[in-house]
Amino acid sequence: MATKTPAKKKTKTKKSTTPRASSKKKVESHKLEIRNTRISDYDDIKEIMDYVYSKDFGGAWTKEEFETQVNLFPEGQISIEDNGKVVAAAISMIVDYGKHGDRHTYQSITGGGKIPNHNPNGDTLYGVDLFVHPKYQGLRLGRRLYDARKELCENLNLRRIIIGGWMPGFKKYDSELTPQKYVNLVKQKELYDPVLSFQLANEFHVRRIVTNYFPDNKGSSSFAILLEWNNIYYQEEEKLIGAEKSVVRVGVVQWQMRSVKSFEDMRNQVEFFVDSVSGYNADFVIFPEFFYAPLLTQFNKMNASNAVRALADFTEQMKNAFVEMAVSYNINIIAGSMFEYQDQVLRNVAYLCRRDGTYDSQYKLHATPDEVSYWGVTGGDTLKVFDTDAGRIGILVCYDVEFPELPRILAERGIDILFVPYYTDTKNGYLRVRHCAQARAVENEIYVVISGSVGNLPNVENMDIQYAQSAVFTPCDFSFPPEGIAAEATPNTEMTLIADLDLNLLKEVRIQGSVNNMHDRRLDLFRLDWLGKPS
Repeated sequence: MATKTPAKKKTKTKKSTTPRASSKKKVESHKLEIRNTRISDYDDIKEIMDYVYSKDFGGAWTKEEFETQVNLFPEGQISIEDNGKVVAAAISMIVDYGKHGDRHTYQSITGGGKIPNHNPNGDTLYGVDLFVHPKYQGLRLGRRLYDARKELCENLNLRRIIIGGWMPGFKKYDSELTPQKYVNLVKQKELYDPVLSFQLANEFHVRRIVTNYFPDNKGSSSFAILLEWNNIYYQEEEKLIGAEKSVVRVGVVQWQMRSVKSFEDMRNQVEFFVDSVSGYNADFVIFPEFFYAPLLTQFNKMNASNAVRALADFTEQMKNAFVEMAVSYNINIIAGSMFEYQDQVLRNVAYLCRRDGTYDSQYKLHATPDEVSYWGVTGGDTLKVFDTDAGRIGILVCYDVEFPELPRILAERGIDILFVPYYTDTKNGYLRVRHCAQARAVENEIYVVISGSVGNLPNVENMDIQYAQSAVFTPCDFSFPPEGIAAEATPNTEMTLIADLDLNLLKEVRIQGSVNNMHDRRLDLFRLDWLGKPS
């Protein structure tokens, strides 16, 4: 129980006319600069190492070793100076990690202070050493050095950073905890380890627990940890032509339903939009579900179910036209969706027409109650992921996006963009699609593109009115618009949208986001299995 300090009796004091010296402690003035280490920095660095490392651990590098490090790999040697004096430094080298593997020791991989295993053609930035002058600890200079290492790793297009470190806090628990248990408790912040806790806070993950990593672990546990930071921007092979795209441009058609006299009229309308969007060098253009419904006006005398089966006779012709346009306009086309009638089974199918001349299809899996009762539509049973020259994508037709399992399966299979052609007649129907599409973007850390139709088709049963506001949705995090909308159309107005989607931002949010929906799933409690036909 806390005790109270007796209140002191107040006494009146005469105000002094003499200025008093400030009782505040003078704030030390810093001027920090992070830069590459120079050979002339040796004395400063030796001073820090002599402070940090006792003679039992080898003390400072010799001047000859230090000069070799700077000469072999100047970019990898980083210092922070304050008012001209080096107060923190990091030493690194590049290795071909496959030649060393996870069972190496500190001595075997570094080869000592002259880093003979440095390989400019390697794939891994290896952390040899990092130290901060004791007087400057608490200023988070170590974090700045790690950030600089990460920047270097990205700029050199290296696969990863590997560092080794002992667990100084483990010695206290080595009689009661296994190293694995100790590491898990540190991860869960039940325990604090001066080295491991710092590394985990800097986005490293434990790659392996090893023994006898450091030579002569005097007074320390023999266990050490190898930690890894993965470069999400690493590219296996640099291509000058046909390289993997980092920014993908998509075009969205908000389609106006209007009467047409013939298939040629319909084709010309479609080509107008393909031509317009391709003029902006877009990688994709998407059309809405049932965009070719105006052709139904030719079958007004039929009942609704017979009319859409007659409409299905145009599907092959329309698909072929899209394939031709994809090639001639150099753009990948998500061709809305159309009816397919085969073997007395009516389905709703979306075609992907690639600009290399190939095409593929995705059937709508969930027919709406309206599609079933009016037309007798049957759902498909295959869920596909599509590889394109502008990334891996998925397509779900309208109602399918309201089932979160489907986008989650696609996300697990590696898609970056989900395209959703839809048709809704009322605002509440549209908002179901919109809200679900936005949720899918957030929970799966992907882009979702929706395209709908507007206007009306008089005398066309079950397709007479439309409501739409097409849009491009993003995850909600700092790298994206706060509301998670990259672009959106004016409601119920014929128009197009053009949006650039940065795929690297998806990589960032999946690893470094405020939340990590995909990574943080409790797979020990639940999982999702696809039971339909393989794609």
